[in-house]
Amino acid sequence: MSGTYKLAPVLVALAVTAAALAGCTATAPAAVQTPKAPVATAVAEPTAEAPPTESTEPETCSGMSQVYGDGGGLYWERQGILRDLGAREFARGEVTVDEDGTPVTYTVEPGDVEAVIAERLCAWPTLGEMNHVRVIQPGQVLWLTPNPDLPWVPYYSPGDAPAGFQQIPYQQAIESAGRAVDAGDVDTVRAIWNDTLKGMFLNQETIDVVQKVVDSGDLGALRQLFS
Repeated sequence: MSGTYKLAPVLVALAVTAAALAGCTATAPAAVQTPKAPVATAVAEPTAEAPPTESTEPETCSGMSQVYGDGGGLYWERQGILRDLGAREFARGEVTVDEDGTPVTYTVEPGDVEAVIAERLCAWPTLGEMNHVRVIQPGQVLWLTPNPDLPWVPYYSPGDAPAGFQQIPYQQAIESAGRAVDAGDVDTVRAIWNDTLKGMFLNQETIDVVQKVVDSGDLGALRQLFS
């Protein structure tokens, strides 16, 4: 019995010591979750608007100007507005304009084509006929608008020409008279009219009107007649 009593204090001491040691053991703290960094969201930058693209289309005519004659074909007037849309291939000649900017004359350049010249000027392609030539030539000055108060002699044949009329001699005489007008040679113009052209017209009223201009020697009026 005495041995048992001796062990009891020892066991108690061991138990106390074990309990003390247990109390001194550190308990690992609970893991703290680290907050995640926020994910950055990309913000789209506003796109700058592209500047407007200039049109490369060439300027065009809103309508084509035409020349109309009266019933007898002796007085002509332009209807519609001429405009110069600028030099281009096959129409590189010089244009003169009046105080309103309306084209008055066109000087033919080598390589020019009548249809393209007319397109450039917003006109129907009758410029050669208006200027009493079948084919335009480099250096030729084309008058673009007839004076409606002055007579104009048709190029291909008189307005009252009968069937079977010989056009070639008539046109040659017209072109010769035109060259004389351009040279300022009024005497030659009168000779061509009196000796050749007058006899090709049948209408006496037309003959009288043209004769009056020829006798006047007015180069401006003669130019419209023949040049």
